[in-house]
Order: sequence, then structure tokens, then C-alpha cells
Amino acid sequence: MKRGQVFGAIEKIGTMGVMSSIDSPPKLLWDVGTAYDLFMSLEVLHQPEEFGLRGAWAAGVRSRLPAPEREILQHTSSFYKGLMIWAYALPAPKDSATALKHLAELPPEERMRLLLLSEKLPAEVQTVLEVVAVRGSWTNAEQKVLRSALRELNYSAGRVNGLLDIWANLAKAGDLYLTALRTYHDVFFAEEEIRIRPALKAAVERARQLAEKLDTLELLEALSEGFRFGDTLQVSELVLIPSFWITPLICDLRVSAKKMLFVFGGRPANASLVPGEVVPDALFRALKALADPTRLRILRYLTAEPLTPAQLARRLRLRAPTVVHHLRALRLAGLVYLTLEASHKVHYAARSEAVEAMFGGLKDFLEQDLVNR
Repeated sequence: MKRGQVFGAIEKIGTMGVMSSIDSPPKLLWDVGTAYDLFMSLEVLHQPEEFGLRGAWAAGVRSRLPAPEREILQHTSSFYKGLMIWAYALPAPKDSATALKHLAELPPEERMRLLLLSEKLPAEVQTVLEVVAVRGSWTNAEQKVLRSALRELNYSAGRVNGLLDIWANLAKAGDLYLTALRTYHDVFFAEEEIRIRPALKAAVERARQLAEKLDTLELLEALSEGFRFGDTLQVSELVLIPSFWITPLICDLRVSAKKMLFVFGGRPANASLVPGEVVPDALFRALKALADPTRLRILRYLTAEPLTPAQLARRLRLRAPTVVHHLRALRLAGLVYLTLEASHKVHYAARSEAVEAMFGGLKDFLEQDLVNR
């Protein structure tokens, strides 16, 4: 399955935790900190379409950075997995100041290796990168090797060149990356951190309350707004972490063979990712999703029975990528269940309760708007 073929950039990583069943459910642990969103927000700002975010607003935030800092964050934004796992080991309060302080204590080369080697890159890619790091430059032949090896991950020529440039001078890149993160914090994230902190704490409390009522798989389904694991997770410990920025998608990260971080959406249904936006994200995404006739037809089919993307494509007489595009919009709107089996086969079903909740949310929004006038 290619990156983005069924899931968004974050959620595709979330599929890697599905394993065969085990005798006892995993032990649930909890963690919260704005440091996670420091790194997640950069992925969202550089892939806004994957998260239903307005591209113009995301570009506006990125434009606050000087060109060199903006460029290195563009090349490294998707390499967040290693830093997310690293953030889990940070001391409290696990905020952006703590993360920046501890990153600054790392040697620049180690900082970049922590970031860039978190991806499961092919062995031939890692070999080329290490050679480039030793030599301090790269060749056209090495660029071709990387483009071929990373084609399945949708690496463009520009992204490959950016990666090679970083590895050609890891120390310089490490210093620039830290400077870029500090600048991003100063011009945007410091204020954003104040806004999202209460929501993250509330999300953990809500998740704890749900955990007292639901079994593990039901809990993950509720926290992910419709992602269903077809089999239980073969882990002994499951750490649940809210993220304001990736809502409603999920991300799971393996700390070890038996321990997994499960990052779930922690943004309230009545809130927006864009500061000051009046219309809640959840309501806007749902209304936008239902404004398309093809998505309405898909939802009608899925109300009758669960279907795979291929089955829907045949019924709708549409190309599979077109159907996947529409399913992604419905998933972002929280209007469908997505079930992933151990074989990585996926099928979708309608979330009827989410459709009803959307109408309730619309009514509340309209009445609140009238009162505020």
C-alpha cells in the first residue's frame, strides 16, 4: 500500500500496530504534553490537505519563517516519528521549552540522526546517506538511487535533493534545524501552546473516563472517531497521548516490541484548528463532505453494508483513486468507520451516530450565533 493510498500521512503510520490477538488486553498508560504537537503541527502545516486544513492559512504560518529555516522544516517536517518517541522520554511538563532545551543539549549530528533515521528507510538508502555524510557531498548517481528507492514513499526530486543536502553536512543542518524550531516557536507555537494546553488536559481526562466504560478496542475506536482495529494489539503497554493538531486522525509509534504510543485527536468538536475561526472544524468538515453528490452516494451504500474501496469503485463505476479521495474526506469528517484487518485489508461503514451529531452540532451553532448577536 503506497503512502496516502488509503490513509493520510499520519493515519497510514497508525495501521502498523495491527497484530494477531493476545490473551489479555494491554496495560493503559497516559501521557500529555504540548511537545508532541510542536512536531505534529509542522507535519500538518506542510501537508494541510491531508488534515482538511486550509492551505492558504498554513502557507501564511510558514511564511513567518525566514527562508533558510522555512526550507529545512519543509524537508524535515515528515520525519517526526523519532522525535515523538524521544519526546515521550522527556521530563514533565513535556512542553515546547523542555523539548527545545533538551534538543539543544544534543550534538547537531545526533540531533539530525534522531530525526532523519526515524523513518523505516530502505537499507540501500541508509547506506547511501551514510556515504554522503562521510564524503560531505552527493552525486547524481546517488540521487538516482534514492529517487528509485523512495518512489513508493512519494519522494519528489526536490525532497530527495533536500535530504541529500542535509546529509552532506549534518552538523550545519543540525544547527539550522534547531534555529528553525526556535524561530517557529517564537513566531507561532508559543502562543498556540497556551491555547491548546487546556484542551489536551481535558482530552486525557475524557479518555480516562471512557476507559472505565469501554474495552481497549472500543476505546481506540472512540478516541479515533471511527478507526476500528480488526484484531487486538500485540502489545503489553499502550500509551495514550492526545494531539490537538492531528484530530481526527491517529498515529501509533512503536517504542519497543511490546510498547506502543497511540496518539489520538484531542481537539474538541466545537473548536477549530485555525485560531479565531468561528465555525468548528468538525461541523465544517462534515457539511463540506456531504455537499458532494458522490460522497452522498458512498455514504448511502455504506449505510446499507460495509464495503471495501474496490467494491465501492465497481458500484459507482469510478476509478479507485477517486473513490479513495472521497473516502478520505468522509473519514476526516468522522462520518465513516474504517476497519483494518490483520491482513491490512480495509473496509468502510457509515457512522450513523456521527451524521445525527452533525445535525445537532449545526443546530447548536446556529442558535448560539443568534444568541451572540
